[in-house]
Amino acid sequence: MSSPNFIDHVKFCSRSGSGGAGFVHFHREKFVPKGGPDGGDGGRGGHIILRGNKQLWTLLHLKYRKHIIAESGKPGEAQNCTGADGKDEIIEVPIGTVAKHADSEEVIAEITDDGQEIILTPGGRGGKGNLFFATSTRQAPNYAQPGEPGKEEWIILELKLLADVGLVGFPNAGKSTLLSVVSAAKPKIADYPFTTLTPNLGVVAYRDDKSFVMADIPGIIEGASEGKGLGIRFLRHIERNSLLLFLVPADSKDITREYEILLNELHQYNPELLDKKRILAVSKSDMLDSELTEAISKELPKDLPTIFISSVTQKGITELKDLIWRQLHS
Repeated sequence: MSSPNFIDHVKFCSRSGSGGAGFVHFHREKFVPKGGPDGGDGGRGGHIILRGNKQLWTLLHLKYRKHIIAESGKPGEAQNCTGADGKDEIIEVPIGTVAKHADSEEVIAEITDDGQEIILTPGGRGGKGNLFFATSTRQAPNYAQPGEPGKEEWIILELKLLADVGLVGFPNAGKSTLLSVVSAAKPKIADYPFTTLTPNLGVVAYRDDKSFVMADIPGIIEGASEGKGLGIRFLRHIERNSLLLFLVPADSKDITREYEILLNELHQYNPELLDKKRILAVSKSDMLDSELTEAISKELPKDLPTIFISSVTQKGITELKDLIWRQLHS
């Protein structure tokens, strides 16, 4: 089971408000026996609006909201008074939220900034009152326009974490431990596979008050891009990372092979992920002596920045931060 506090996928029915009807009315006043038309327009129906909020990190607050409904506009009134617009329904979402049509999975919009607003489902337009239809040849129209109906559609919201560095590795590669060492994040860590069932974010402090954000993505298994294991549900979080840090433990039978499997899973899911900068960190390297380290180094890909680290003994952690910073800003 995943953490009850981290929800990265919700589906709901979004219904905007209908526009108010235009009003049919004629001016009536003492000493003005033949006042002209003065029916006002109806108000606009309320929109369903998405707004980015950097304080949020999950879609949990929307998990049980299966129907989100905006208010309808009010009808027009006499004396050319326009009806009030329906109240907009504003949905606050984390930065990195993608909105899609549920039936086609077509992307409507992505929220990438704090305070950014997009109209998810627009409200119906208000109808025109009979004053609008008055002309020199038709001076007393006795009809008005009905309001435009609101729109109802099923929407999917998906959260893709925004981080500078995404940790990629098989279960139990030491990703959560590394994140807990380099940042203030406190992911749950245990000595068995699939420990991390939800992504964790940590801010890594660097020199001169600089920092970068690291995301611990749940462990990938071979076949994840086809839906095996935890499947592609968490692979989408890697899409937004600037740099991918591959973590393979030193006690792996074949470090290069594990790296290639991980790379292939990303390629199968989205080939564009291979365009991102990559670093390979060999974790748990406190168990290696200098001869073993040198022997393993000769077998690793030559064009890939590689570093040997140990979260337990802090070996190579400072050098890893330096390497990450250079890669992020090169």
